[in-house]
Amino acid sequence: QVPLVESGGGLVQAGGSLRLSCAASRRPFTPWGMAWFRQAPGKERELVAGVRWSDGSTYYDDSVAGRFAISRDNSKDTLYLQMNSLRPGDTAVYSCAARPAVGTNWRWTAEYDSWGQGTQVTVSS
Repeated sequence: QVPLVESGGGLVQAGGSLRLSCAASRRPFTPWGMAWFRQAPGKERELVAGVRWSDGSTYYDDSVAGRFAISRDNSKDTLYLQMNSLRPGDTAVYSCAARPAVGTNWRWTAEYDSWGQGTQVTVSS
């Protein structure tokens, strides 16, 4: 397990943008992949997007495809989530997570061994 530290959350109006960052605080850092999850009040945690660390290939939930972009900077051991055209329905606590192996399903939280503390994103209408 590697400590992960998120930043970049905040309050934004609908249609606005935010960029989240997630930095690994211990090196070397060589996950198989990383992902962003979010959890809104009263709802289950859900996958937003994932990226394979080696080649940057990505996976998106349909709800954010075309609006959000996940990326990573291997030299900085940092994961990013660029969020555009934000909607009130995107309001949630966003957490990053690292998975050590390919696993079976990006959405299965049990396949991740490191989690950040979460950062609040609030989108006002």
